[in-house]
Amino acid sequence: MRSPRTVVAFVAICVIVIDQISKSLAESNLASHSVKLVGPLSLQLVYNSGVAFSIGTGNTVLVTVVEILVILGIILYVRTIKATGLAVGFGLVIGGALGNIGDRLFRHNGGSVIDFIHTGFWPTFNLADSAVVIGLVVILLGSRSRRARII
Repeated sequence: MRSPRTVVAFVAICVIVIDQISKSLAESNLASHSVKLVGPLSLQLVYNSGVAFSIGTGNTVLVTVVEILVILGIILYVRTIKATGLAVGFGLVIGGALGNIGDRLFRHNGGSVIDFIHTGFWPTFNLADSAVVIGLVVILLGSRSRRARII
């Protein structure tokens, strides 16, 4: 069995790689037009300088500092977990957060995050956002179980 820290690192790295590849593809293929998929689902390039639901728009530096502090806190906490399921959840959250921070720090979008999944009824988002949400659900479910053993 792998250590939970190894699982966290592996999952986080996978999320970052998949997220950054998807954002590069979105930038190169969706710059001039959106792509309708099924029903209200489409791919549409949007730059978001805030966090979820565009909260904090225009405060890129503050948002980035808070994100980094939260990630550091999570990394410190992760050293204490023993359940593989929780490790997967924390890996998803860390990977998603780092994927979005990567946009802010290393892409030339004025500190914005690349979003491209558009539903018509939900704010446009990206794979990193999805990883954070799914990771939080896994963590909540895992922390509710008696011994925090899921998956």
